Amino acid sequence: MPSLAGADPLGAGQFVVLVLLVAAAAACCVYLVRKHQASDGGLPDAVFWDGFAGLAVVGPAVLLPSLVSPWAGLILTAVAGTTAAASYRWTPGLLRWQEAGRAARDAAAVDAAAARRHREVLARWRRYELDPAFCIDFPAMSDPTRPETAAFLKAMKAADHVRGGVGPGAGDGSGYSAAVERLERSLAAAERAAGAGHISAELHNSTEGAR
Repeated sequence: MPSLAGADPLGAGQFVVLVLLVAAAAACCVYLVRKHQASDGGLPDAVFWDGFAGLAVVGPAVLLPSLVSPWAGLILTAVAGTTAAASYRWTPGLLRWQEAGRAARDAAAVDAAAARRHREVLARWRRYELDPAFCIDFPAMSDPTRPETAAFLKAMKAADHVRGGVGPGAGDGSGYSAAVERLERSLAAAERAAGAGHISAELHNSTEGAR
């Protein structure tokens, strides 16, 4: 191989930089192409421009050094091909890992929102249990023999179980959110049956305004 250390116009440092550039460009090009191929509709325009951009970087980075040193051109070609093949092989796994991360973040956000709503429902319910005026005005809210109140207590227990990881839907953010939604509906129904519907509406409006 011609000297890359000083006598040859292509120095060792330049060659190392070219190797890194070619490897990075080839890997990124294949990754982006496969990512857009896997997206909805395949995004053909994006696939084309990703491939074109990759070739625009890799092509000159391989061809120009070949004019100075054919051996350097062969090595850079091998680096580009090997890196592209490795990227082609590993990109699907990387995309699945990224998708799993996004799904986990989305589930955490759903779970956090459901937990906030859950706390709000429990705070509303405690007013009927702890506030003497509410206890006197709406005794039905503390009467488990009433169907609506019994349904609320059952929904409250179910939501607590899902949140604690012991009920149906445990570990599933959407399952917890659905349980909290049922809890909200059952509390509203119990309040209407007890004549406290206006209290529910006022609390709901104040909560929405605070958000």
